[in-house]
Amino acid sequence: MANLTRTSNSRGRVKKLIVSVSRILSSKRQKFILSVIVLSVGLFSSEYILGKSAISIVFVLSILTSIFLYIGLREDLKDNFSWQVFILPFFYSLAVGLFYLLVPARLITRIGMTSLYALGLYSLYLSQNIFTVSSIRTIALLSGARTVSLVLTLLSYFFLSNVVLSFHINVFITLLLIFIYSFLIILQAIWTYTLEKNPLSEIFWTLSLTICLSEVALFLWFRLGSPTVLALFLSAIFYVLIGLTHAWFEKRLFRGVILEYFWLTVVAFIFLVLFTNFG
Repeated sequence: MANLTRTSNSRGRVKKLIVSVSRILSSKRQKFILSVIVLSVGLFSSEYILGKSAISIVFVLSILTSIFLYIGLREDLKDNFSWQVFILPFFYSLAVGLFYLLVPARLITRIGMTSLYALGLYSLYLSQNIFTVSSIRTIALLSGARTVSLVLTLLSYFFLSNVVLSFHINVFITLLLIFIYSFLIILQAIWTYTLEKNPLSEIFWTLSLTICLSEVALFLWFRLGSPTVLALFLSAIFYVLIGLTHAWFEKRLFRGVILEYFWLTVVAFIFLVLFTNFG
């Protein structure tokens, strides 16, 4: 009888534990927090693994980032599925993870990068949640979500460009990599303003901007300079193209807006000339 009582009590505790965990995970915000903690620990641990294994872990974390987002938004995505919502979370984790492996292996640097990653990922999850809900009904937080998404998009694009240009590999492979991630990131950036479920409706803009960026990347490949400087210039051009596109969609592509982006391009080009040389 004593054994049966103990077994019954153990089962009761397990059931209570399962119920408690279910309640904790019932909120989207709590799911996001748990996902951020798991992914941040994984990123911090990847620094202690060398070689191809570390890169593999970064790719796994990137896939898990989108999977966790799907788990958090599963109810909202049932009748309103848009696969574009998973693009930036994947590339954000991939960009930060790959760049993380390039920075000096110091504890303070690891803590700083992991904290930046966690803060950005949590903000990204919340913004993607807003986009998903906004495609059904208009909400006041949409403008803020677009701002957060743009900042994290620029950060991801800079990190990825820095990593790719740091490889110093064949020009064709470099252009192919830049074309692929530029196409997908631009597709996501445009989607945040149109919220169209069908990506074919945005294919003209996406392909045109991607070709422009690929041509700029080809120009940069023949310059001798720091990958960081080259990536900054490419990211600046990316920002200009996306900014003008967003202004077009918002019907505010006025002369003053165009001049602002023009002068930004001029400043970025002067910066490039000062810190690089022709090869």
